[in-house]
Amino acid sequence: MVAVGDFLSAQWAEAAGIDIIGVGDSLGMALYGHENTLSVTVDQMIQHCRAVRKGAPNTFCILAMPYGSYSTKSMAIKNSSKMMKESGADTIKLQCGKDRVNIISAVSSAGTPVTSQVLLPHLVHVYGGFKIQGKNAEDAVKIIEDAIAIENAGAVVIEIEAVPAEVAHEVDRAVSIFTFSIGGGAAGNCQLSNGYDLIEGFNTFKPKFAKRFGNVADVAKKRIQRIC
Repeated sequence: MVAVGDFLSAQWAEAAGIDIIGVGDSLGMALYGHENTLSVTVDQMIQHCRAVRKGAPNTFCILAMPYGSYSTKSMAIKNSSKMMKESGADTIKLQCGKDRVNIISAVSSAGTPVTSQVLLPHLVHVYGGFKIQGKNAEDAVKIIEDAIAIENAGAVVIEIEAVPAEVAHEVDRAVSIFTFSIGGGAAGNCQLSNGYDLIEGFNTFKPKFAKRFGNVADVAKKRIQRIC
């Protein structure tokens, strides 16, 4: 699974045989240069997902709801329905743990397939930055409890992000729905990489767990320099 947000990258991903594309609000950082994901809008996410769907018409697609678009049940139902209807996505991703499972239940009951996750980047300022969570037993238990609550609320997919490998494996064991992991070791049914990190097209911010297998930014720079 890769996270991309544009037509061309989606074409590459589908041609490469990727099983799932995630259109995440991380595109706010990779494609817009923002410091975090918080300023991305619902309409921006829809437009990017539509571009991805055109580039990868046969690949399962998960579309993330941006910060502030699901603060209440009514808002969540309205925006998730709009995003599902207009984007071409197969499932909509919220960032809700056990304290907000009522949001997951409301969106799921309204007919939208829900993906959620056990680390919440929208709370970046609460966490004090993009950091690995679940480093002690108490936090690990809370993360596992979040995963169980997310499944019970009606979600069909869980993202396991930025937790120690041992915690990620316990999350995966605790639920029966589909799981994917980024920054959680080898746990999960699927591994997610940010597509722009993967090819080193985006190098402004590099998570510790990101692996890079190319240097597209450097290649592009050198090719452009040759015509200057």
